[in-house]
Amino acid sequence: MPQWPLGHDVFHFSAVKSTPASVARIRFWGVRGSIPTPGASTVRYGGNTSCVEIRADNEIIILDAGSGIRLLGQALEEEFGSEPIKLALLISHTHWDHIQGLPFFLPAYGSKNQLRVFGYDGTRTRLGEILAGQMETPFFPVSMSDLPGKIEVEELRANEFQIGKVRVRSKLLNHPGVCAGYRIYTSAGSIAYMPDNEPFEHLDVQLRNRGANNTGHKYKSPAQERSDLLEFLHGVDVLILDAQYTDEEYRRHIGWGHGSISSVVALALDAEAKRLVLFHHDPDHDDATLDEIVKYARRQIAEKGSSMTVEAAKEGTELILGGSSVETA
Repeated sequence: MPQWPLGHDVFHFSAVKSTPASVARIRFWGVRGSIPTPGASTVRYGGNTSCVEIRADNEIIILDAGSGIRLLGQALEEEFGSEPIKLALLISHTHWDHIQGLPFFLPAYGSKNQLRVFGYDGTRTRLGEILAGQMETPFFPVSMSDLPGKIEVEELRANEFQIGKVRVRSKLLNHPGVCAGYRIYTSAGSIAYMPDNEPFEHLDVQLRNRGANNTGHKYKSPAQERSDLLEFLHGVDVLILDAQYTDEEYRRHIGWGHGSISSVVALALDAEAKRLVLFHHDPDHDDATLDEIVKYARRQIAEKGSSMTVEAAKEGTELILGGSSVETA
């Protein structure tokens, strides 16, 4: 049986093959945005940057490789021992807080292990070159090409693909550079992961602020872009969504590529999501601030008479998705 310690040092998972086909497990290893924030004020929600693990239909799928992937790698090595580890890593985009943990991911150092890395090219550079670049001299002592693990970087061209029996859809989000959100369809239900996304209401201002950093993507009207996003998300069981800013903070950061709490809740309600998980916590938001943000979101939902649940993602917590229910382990 799996053991769940109270701290964040080592986690023990039962083997993926023992997870029933009708159940999907979602575990949070890194929930912070922008930069890791270790310390006493972030111990409850966690200070590692973006990394989420999904186990479903005999697959291990990792969403982003922020600093949280280091602890995940340790746990996988302890769990599998001498057995090979086979997994898929989906990269939303290549900002530092979403790839900085990859050089410290232990399974990449095992010749028996297979890692398939999915993602889109950057604005000027191919995905594989970006991931390898952060490990080049003078940034890191070991190059990506020297890693013993079997690593395949698969640059996505389509917006739908398969990982075993799991279907994945992707959608470009409203964030500087190239940034994708993923919707993962398991036999237990669907999970949407949108770690960096800004509402479309001020799209003209956002594009002006980004200038040369824009992808060149031809945006539709703000209303049509939001409508397309709602179609992508409609009826999702678990929505993991960027809620970095309070409403007041967002007014000072229009065009930076992140969501405000009111716009995030409104999007989730309009998409008829069953469960909203606030993600990509601002580095200046301590545990007490996140508590207040959750309370504010719950009041908004209650005022609309919705049964949608909401919480802020916490390192070390696990959601179990099975059938029409979601439980927290």
